[in-house]
Amino acid sequence: MIIGFDFGTTNSLISFVMGEGTINLFDSEGLPFPSVVRYEGQSVIAGREARLALEEVGLGVYGNTVRSPKVLLGNEVVSVGGVERSPIDIVADVIRHVRSESEQNPRAKGNVPFDRAVVTIPVTMNGPKRAALREAFAQNGISVVQFVHEPLAALYGYLRTAPDRENLLRKLLKRYVLVVDWGGGTLDLTLCLLNNGSILQLRNGGSDQVGGDQFDEVIRHEVVKRFSLESGIMATDQPTKEARQKLREDSEKLKIALSQRPSATIYRGGYFPESGTNLEYELTRRELDEIIRPLITEGVRQIDALLDSASISPAQVSMCLVAGGMAAMPSIRSRLHELFGPERVVIPEDSATLIAQGAAWMAHDEQTLRLAKDIELEMARGSRLAVLQAGTLMPTDGEIRRELVHLYCTDPSDGKAKFPIVTTRDLKSQPQAGDPRTSLGLLSVLVDKTAPPLVERLELELEIDDNLILNVTAKSSQRANTDKASFYDLEFGIALPGIENLGPVSVIDADSGPFPCGLVVRTNVVDKNDPKLIPGDVLYGHNPNAFSRRPGPNQATEEQLIEHLYYQPCALCRSPWGDPSCRCASGG
Repeated sequence: MIIGFDFGTTNSLISFVMGEGTINLFDSEGLPFPSVVRYEGQSVIAGREARLALEEVGLGVYGNTVRSPKVLLGNEVVSVGGVERSPIDIVADVIRHVRSESEQNPRAKGNVPFDRAVVTIPVTMNGPKRAALREAFAQNGISVVQFVHEPLAALYGYLRTAPDRENLLRKLLKRYVLVVDWGGGTLDLTLCLLNNGSILQLRNGGSDQVGGDQFDEVIRHEVVKRFSLESGIMATDQPTKEARQKLREDSEKLKIALSQRPSATIYRGGYFPESGTNLEYELTRRELDEIIRPLITEGVRQIDALLDSASISPAQVSMCLVAGGMAAMPSIRSRLHELFGPERVVIPEDSATLIAQGAAWMAHDEQTLRLAKDIELEMARGSRLAVLQAGTLMPTDGEIRRELVHLYCTDPSDGKAKFPIVTTRDLKSQPQAGDPRTSLGLLSVLVDKTAPPLVERLELELEIDDNLILNVTAKSSQRANTDKASFYDLEFGIALPGIENLGPVSVIDADSGPFPCGLVVRTNVVDKNDPKLIPGDVLYGHNPNAFSRRPGPNQATEEQLIEHLYYQPCALCRSPWGDPSCRCASGG
């Protein structure tokens, strides 16, 4: 058995599949484990006890306490209470607490192994952070079988067990589904397409500025501000640290209560020590909506931006699945209803645990991620080579997928060979030359600029590791030069049991709109030794006979002739190509 482990920004949870359903392993209060750790001397306190002692609601280090250490991954060291600690070790302490407590849960004790896990990650987590997270799990004897984006896990979990599942899958087949994972720390977004027996990611996005923690902070600040104005509290009348800690918890409870009731009261006795005044304030849902409106507006703006990037309108989204702890807020639900319509917004009862459950189902079904889109190399003459094809199986724990491509340099005259790496923008079974691409990056290596075209040999090596990172290395033979780059912003697909039996389907080709104009790199690499691929101006410099009027086996093409002439001045007046002052050819 492999568990699903949602190591969240603010809360973490382990789930596993038993029979026809999932079992969630909560803490002693029946809630997910807070991703918080506190250091007191040699003692390590994690989970809810550490969170209750935390005054601040932001992410990061506060004194000797760390809230959501996941955001610190990628740093070498951080100072916690004056002691330098490794973020990997801090994360490992939280994972250790979650594993230890879950192992003692009566629902799992003695029946569930905790040494292998499918682990969920935010869509924006980069390569070094993924590698560091894997190491933190390894410190606790847990092998990460596979990483998976949190929204994709949520969608898999929902579709795997949805009521009237077959009819739902038919309804969504070849349709767009947007997953809105609005949690305590981040807003994660994934636009997906259901097709070819799989869930396919089309676009990912999100923000770490509109999570539930930011909501709690704004509520606490506004409640204190409004009460102070009404009661005439002096600016010098400042509460104790303990009182502020308690009010932080009260603000979160108030937010939750207002999801169920039109009003709720927040009370904290003796909050203002100088005057001895109790803080007591009744907050209505209307007031709450006013307070948090800017945060929700920014979240909706993130959704609009994601859809715009894919040229998709809200009307084309057949289902908006909402996951995460913030899904219960009526104001968020209302704004999503305005955007997509109530009938297309789905908020499951288990939305707060859906990500861990989706990871558990992926583990149970032994499903492995695949590339959703071609990874291509742009070559000379506007051609492209799919160096990694859509459907390529992603490596799991300890594996690496490798591809080696041998190439030639058509134009070494500037001393560089360029390797633009792109991916198809849309989900297409057979991308065409005119379809828009998204640039992943550009590699460049030094070549012998005195060498003739198609003599310099080049290599492009591609590796995808078990952290779902694409590592690309370009090499030149004569100059023995190397360039490297890594890319993590990839889209994936995963097979969904049951969808493959719904009949033949074909990939939807989204309306791409006009192809954008602009400056492009003149690529100078090809995958075959063909003189017709050499730019005309370069070919003339190395083989003028190719432009002879007498036909020959290596005769220049019409396109090469135009390229050659373009860079030549007029034979009579020496004006550059296209100069309107040149009238030599017209006889004027």
